[in-house]
Amino acid sequence: MDEEQDVQFETENNEAPRGGDAELKLKKLKDEIAALKMEKQEYLDGWQRAKADYVNALRRFEEEKKAAAAQGAAAAAESLLPALDALERAEAHSEVPEGFQAIHRQLEAAFAALGLTPVGEVGERFDPAIHETLGQDEAASAAEDDTVTAVLEKGWKAGDVIIRPAKVRVAHFEKTN
Repeated sequence: MDEEQDVQFETENNEAPRGGDAELKLKKLKDEIAALKMEKQEYLDGWQRAKADYVNALRRFEEEKKAAAAQGAAAAAESLLPALDALERAEAHSEVPEGFQAIHRQLEAAFAALGLTPVGEVGERFDPAIHETLGQDEAASAAEDDTVTAVLEKGWKAGDVIIRPAKVRVAHFEKTN
């Protein structure tokens, strides 16, 4: 399209235009073509920007939708955690009827369905991002230093977001000289 082509002009009575008129019309047409190319490029650039904005908006909406779902799951979990904690404490300290054990399993299954996972296990390294220290125990060796010795209350997370840190006791090793 960018190559120049010979253009023939005819007047109303099929006479070839005079030399000067033809050159003037040719220049005018070339100027008009150049202006149209610039306008086309402006429209193309605008369309490409709009398309990129649209794609970015879709991505942002999807991220916001996932964040809202995670916040909803966290809110639901926070309201149910006291019941789950009470059932776990009852199971740890006494015989619990089978019906209560079934409720405990249902709550844990509901948390899993919401995408929540428990955090805090005995023997893992202490991490202040997911653990809350409620006490210290003596460690027998340096290898046990800074490890979880007891989980007093499970923590929970949704994806990478900690809903509640695990309440733990941590081993502390002191060198003796």
